[in-house]
Amino acid sequence: MRNEDTTGAASSVVIEPTETQNYVIPLRYRQMENLHIVFWLFKDISWCLIWKPLGIIMIVPTFIISLVIAWRTRQYMSELCHNIAISVWIAANSYWMISEFFEFDSKIVVGEITYKHLALIPFFTGVLILAYYYIYWKPLHKNEPETM
Repeated sequence: MRNEDTTGAASSVVIEPTETQNYVIPLRYRQMENLHIVFWLFKDISWCLIWKPLGIIMIVPTFIISLVIAWRTRQYMSELCHNIAISVWIAANSYWMISEFFEFDSKIVVGEITYKHLALIPFFTGVLILAYYYIYWKPLHKNEPETM
């Protein structure tokens, strides 16, 4: 519902959640998300086939687009948290790929912890972000318009 003053200008926008409310993704955003998947697949295919230059190059667009998607969806906490979790997943995945490409993945950092294990830091960061959303934020904001 839109409230207008006497000049016809919109003074505020009120979103009232309904059971039929839809989350609509603009086409230009959807195109970027689809391109993001293409970059991500090329990155992982390159990893699998040990095509180091292409794999490393594909990190940049894959990660940047994931951040842009997170920024564009920041008005919905569910989307923001999930998209940030995806970004840190890509960071972890990319670090792991690089550690294998340059063969330091199995080298010891300390004790039995290898450099590959350091990828767990961003992986767990993503889990913590999602835990924050599902355990803390969502129960406190039951009436917020959400996509999940």
